[in-house]
Amino acid sequence: MQTIDRAMDIIKALANNSKWLSITELSKECKLPVSTMHRLLKSLEKHGLILQNEKTKEYGLGTLWLEYGLQMYDSIDFTSHIRAEMEKLMHIVKETIYFNKPMGETESLIFERIDSSENQIRVVDKIGVRVPMNIGAANKTMLAHMDKAKSNQIINILVPESEKLIFLEHINEIKANGYGISRGERTEGTISIAAPVFNHSGDIEGAISIGCVSFNMTNEKLQFLIENVMESGRRISKNLAYKG
Repeated sequence: MQTIDRAMDIIKALANNSKWLSITELSKECKLPVSTMHRLLKSLEKHGLILQNEKTKEYGLGTLWLEYGLQMYDSIDFTSHIRAEMEKLMHIVKETIYFNKPMGETESLIFERIDSSENQIRVVDKIGVRVPMNIGAANKTMLAHMDKAKSNQIINILVPESEKLIFLEHINEIKANGYGISRGERTEGTISIAAPVFNHSGDIEGAISIGCVSFNMTNEKLQFLIENVMESGRRISKNLAYKG
């Protein structure tokens, strides 16, 4: 188990850095001796999980992760069920469109993003980034519509006791409205509007959201975005055989 834990620490260190890392940098970041790090890196490289640059001797993630990711992407039939609706929404609102899925105990994953070529000012969060479930319109919308016991468990972990009452009131408001809005929670000067997506079992599958800058937001435009993101959420849910 210790070997697996150490290997995953290396993978996370490489995934969280935009540049490749030397064995010394990895040893420091993972708090492991260079000799131990060398053995682990050789094993990971053997299985294609990491790559070494022959010139710089630095390490980065291997292409095997992309291969597995694409297999997972294809297995859920994402393109026909969700991406087409995201593209349709993008063309209507001319803003960046996101799809988030719950991932792990208390986080969501930015699973897909569609950018508008017509908008020169974009709100860009990277695909594959994990976000705590108490932050952002998409995550709060998922919390509001997921199983109550699971939602409360996440809230109890992430939200301080002193803020819990206000947070729960906000979640209940999102549930009643059928959509969520966040302003500048991750990036100052931005606004996000999200709607829930349900699967065939009636469980929350994810959330579709629109991300845009807030300086030119009017009440009319906000209402336009709300109506369209909710409609997209309903269509995607229907595509996933949701009967609600």
